[in-house]
Amino acid sequence: MKSVVLTGYKNFELGIFKRDAPESKYIRLALEKKLAMYLEDGLEWVIISGQLGTELWAGEVVLALKEKSFPIKLAILEPFTGQAENWNEANQLWQEEVMSGADYHAYITERPYENPGQFELRDRFLIDHTDGALLLYDLEKEGSPRFFYERALQEAKSDNYQLELIDFYELQEMVYETETDF
Repeated sequence: MKSVVLTGYKNFELGIFKRDAPESKYIRLALEKKLAMYLEDGLEWVIISGQLGTELWAGEVVLALKEKSFPIKLAILEPFTGQAENWNEANQLWQEEVMSGADYHAYITERPYENPGQFELRDRFLIDHTDGALLLYDLEKEGSPRFFYERALQEAKSDNYQLELIDFYELQEMVYETETDF
């Protein structure tokens, strides 16, 4: 896999309201563990759409890997212009920090939000232009990633597309591994 789209729950869907909340540490560790495995297999690009939560944590992880001299690039493909306009100042700053380290940034539609179809277009575009998807998503807890998951699952069933989930069990294992390392 040369390119992977990484998405998942928004932070508030997980009950996390600050980017550096203690729980976010385990999410970032789980993402880093998966990306490190993908890097061993030739991963070059991680693509996110710049949404709050999983995607911006993933962006932070990619930037940290780049600082450690891993050969990885970050692309941010926002679904429309002005995605962060209504976010609070802290979240806008978070997005700006991640965006400033990205290797590529563009908009899938060069216009502001018009309708939910722009999210469908985003999902289709990201799936069509990547080799696989990594989602922070648990089948037992629905949320916004469900729509992307269903589209990616169809692609994985019908084509050479890789789909992997990080579920809550895996996150709990990460907590256990981390806490027993001390």
